[in-house]
Amino acid sequence: MSAQGAGVQLHRWFHAEIEFWLGVEINNIVYFYAGLTARHYIPRLPDYNTSVNVHDHKLKRPELASAKSKKLWDGLENLKERTQGSLIPSTLKHMEEDAEFKLTASNLKKLGQKKLTREEKKNRQRALDRIGIPNFLSFWRAEKKKQGIEDKEKWLRRTAVEILQLNIGLYCNQACNHCHVESSPKRSEMMDRDTADRCLHILQNSPAVHTLDITGGAPELCSNFRHLVTEARKMKPELKIIDRCNLTVLLEPGQEDLVTFLTEHKVHIAASLPCYSAKNVNLQRGSGVFDKSIQALRLLNSAGYGKEGTNLELDLVYNPLGAFLPPAQEDLKVKYEEELWEMFGIRFSKLFTITNMPIKRFADFLYRRGELEGYMELLVRNYNLNAMETVMCRNILNVGWNGQLYDCDFNQQLDMPLIQTRRSLEEGDKQSDTPSRRPPTVWDLETVDDLNGSVIVVDNHCFGCTAGMGSSCQGTVV
Repeated sequence: MSAQGAGVQLHRWFHAEIEFWLGVEINNIVYFYAGLTARHYIPRLPDYNTSVNVHDHKLKRPELASAKSKKLWDGLENLKERTQGSLIPSTLKHMEEDAEFKLTASNLKKLGQKKLTREEKKNRQRALDRIGIPNFLSFWRAEKKKQGIEDKEKWLRRTAVEILQLNIGLYCNQACNHCHVESSPKRSEMMDRDTADRCLHILQNSPAVHTLDITGGAPELCSNFRHLVTEARKMKPELKIIDRCNLTVLLEPGQEDLVTFLTEHKVHIAASLPCYSAKNVNLQRGSGVFDKSIQALRLLNSAGYGKEGTNLELDLVYNPLGAFLPPAQEDLKVKYEEELWEMFGIRFSKLFTITNMPIKRFADFLYRRGELEGYMELLVRNYNLNAMETVMCRNILNVGWNGQLYDCDFNQQLDMPLIQTRRSLEEGDKQSDTPSRRPPTVWDLETVDDLNGSVIVVDNHCFGCTAGMGSSCQGTVV
């Protein structure tokens, strides 16, 4: 747990004790120590209480289990044989048979992607309008004023870019229900070699960047994935290179040497695993995904991933199955460690919890069930002002497969390009927040330093990153 996170828990304890014993409701606590005064905002997070037992639909904490060790999963027998072959045929079959996928495809054909995206944004705003919530920026400013925080800054601004995130393609062997990029085997968009090399050029000219974060789709299935990893590692031996892996890709035909490649290049793996039960994983990610995910994790463990002393990090990523906030990250990590080790003999490094963003497939999921308004209200009700200081868009630059620049991967999927200041295009070092007339691309940048201090584009989906303990590609932010 971060020092800031531990501090928040301590403040919550003081908050609860004062209200219980004195019957006084407070929003801020002021501490006096060593002659200094510090004010800390205490967020109200009434729904940040999801149980870590994510295998339970009702998410109720069961009675304490006996001390007896659990039996290893019966499915381990013949697992290697059962997970042979590509997942793509079953994914395509599911897309052809699933009613929601067919409806989305029909709407896409009829309206086009841009119009669908605009309709999605309108639906979110209508949901907020019905509960009396203004746009995200106005809400943030009002919350600061309500908490007595004096800040004349009207815009959310980038600090120093430290993470270069590349979404190198939308092709994927899976088609998950929650996917915010709407990847599938039917998508063909991929980053070409010229654009990949330009990204490497920017990386070389940006000493502040300590992490190259490669995502997709299934990035490993994109033609320039290995080129990017190989050249980036040569260029910066100490660079942290993240592969956002769906696990099943490791078992696709033609990827038999992928684990070896990742190991040799010390690639940090952030792997999606929304539960430790087959039922929940297959429900969200498709039939057969759980078995393949477990086999892939065992392969990674065999190569040294997730084991102390190997410098091969294997992090798992959890996101909720439905319209609720994730459990506390550290508590859920303990539960995952227990279940994965006792049932499957699997080790991992860290666990990240990510809030489902109300966009694309998950937005469709909510809207069709009449749950969009309730989910937006949930996010607003659990808004955490502290998260605004460390949301990922403050220190990340996101690049699309076509080289266009964005503040985050969510903005990319909503076609909300970065507002590149004219500082980097026309006016040298003179700062201006006037946007360029066209979406900026990697060809407009020499170094990410050109973007320091620039305005970040926000909209109503940003409530997803500021609810509870905050959410980012690196897990909670508070």
